[in-house]
Amino acid sequence: MSVVTSGRYTFPNYNLVFFIFLQLGLHSVEGVWPLPQSITSSPERYPLNPQAFYFTYGSQSAAQEGCSVLDEAFKRYFSLIFPDYSSGYGFLRFSVDKPFTVQVSVGRDDCDSYPDEDSSEQYTLSVSAGQASLKAETVWGALRGLETFSQLVYQEDFGSYYVNKTEIEDFPRFQFRGILLDTSRHYLPVQAILKTLDAMAFSKFNVFHWHIVDDPSFPYQSRTFPDLSAKGAFHPMTHIYTQSDVRRVISFARMRGIRVLPEFDSPGHTQSWGKGQSDLLTPCYSGSTPSGTFGPVNPILPSTYKFMATLFKEVSSVFPDSYIHLGGDEVNFSCWKSNPDVRAFMQKMGFGADFTKLEAYYMENIVNITAALNRTSIVWQDVFDYHERRTSLSVVEVWREGCYLCEVRRVVKAGLRVILASPWYLDQPGPTHNWARYYTVWPLAFKDS
Repeated sequence: MSVVTSGRYTFPNYNLVFFIFLQLGLHSVEGVWPLPQSITSSPERYPLNPQAFYFTYGSQSAAQEGCSVLDEAFKRYFSLIFPDYSSGYGFLRFSVDKPFTVQVSVGRDDCDSYPDEDSSEQYTLSVSAGQASLKAETVWGALRGLETFSQLVYQEDFGSYYVNKTEIEDFPRFQFRGILLDTSRHYLPVQAILKTLDAMAFSKFNVFHWHIVDDPSFPYQSRTFPDLSAKGAFHPMTHIYTQSDVRRVISFARMRGIRVLPEFDSPGHTQSWGKGQSDLLTPCYSGSTPSGTFGPVNPILPSTYKFMATLFKEVSSVFPDSYIHLGGDEVNFSCWKSNPDVRAFMQKMGFGADFTKLEAYYMENIVNITAALNRTSIVWQDVFDYHERRTSLSVVEVWREGCYLCEVRRVVKAGLRVILASPWYLDQPGPTHNWARYYTVWPLAFKDS
């Protein structure tokens, strides 16, 4: 196995991923990542000169000059295609070379919108002498095609640029291709998040799952409840995400066709929440007296749901995506079990000693709150496993080890949609540099898929 470096990143030269054929001294390059649905490349190639290269809109394109997403993408990809050219983008300068034009046409003007779950990312790309024709239904598909074109360009002969005659038809196999970042356990500066979004665009990922808060810290600065970050962040000034920071991340992601999916995980994973919101967490007891410690969110108080409704109203106004991740995983029942008020509520509701029913009660209330805000909820698989009334659920994210495809099958069989995360935890220990295991997963290899 060899390793191929492509300017921005290095990746293994696995079979069916990167091929270089030598034919009559010419290259036929099919180094597009991920591999398109259909690609045909010829050894015939054309020189590119940054002084005689430009992007343009097709005459029939629904989007034209002034489309923020594509105008900015043209500038960005010019710099990516010609990284050592410093004279800037935007002018067709005199050159002995014939000009090369990348003409972009889209069927719909969605320049001012945000990508969503139904956004088409399909595109066709045809590269021939002096021109490339990129056609897509949406600007998001055009972005994927521009990324593909940038990967087709290569350098030889002390900096000369070339692109081969190529025909590509492409669309994603999966509509949701996400990367999760946990910014609670380890605060990440905004610049690190933006750098990750750029890397996601290089590999055509389209969902940034922002696990923004958790037990260790609450870095999201809420307008409505400022004490959550003032008292719950690692540092109330340096380790927070202001409203401006969040807007910057969302805007940066939009320009790359990436959705931002916020996760506010509860009722567990909420220790940092309690520092800035009194009476939110459940008081734990040692025998008949409070121990001074706190457990998950208190599910028996009306004030809990009033707080959550207000918080999620703010979250839904800040994050434009129609989905919100509500978490619901790894709830430790020991504190609930120790609390006499919780136990009395359990008896009143007819839950007996089954605390999974109490969690289901809490999650159903939170799901209803987000539904009233016209948001679709995503939950971790724990909620599905404990939930008797699964019809109230929409999307389940499978994350546990073991037979994760067995769980995927159960979720699908229940008529729900599923996100699979189990085999791709990049922080889990394993053989050094054993990246192959991430590419040997068959997400649809379950009965009746």
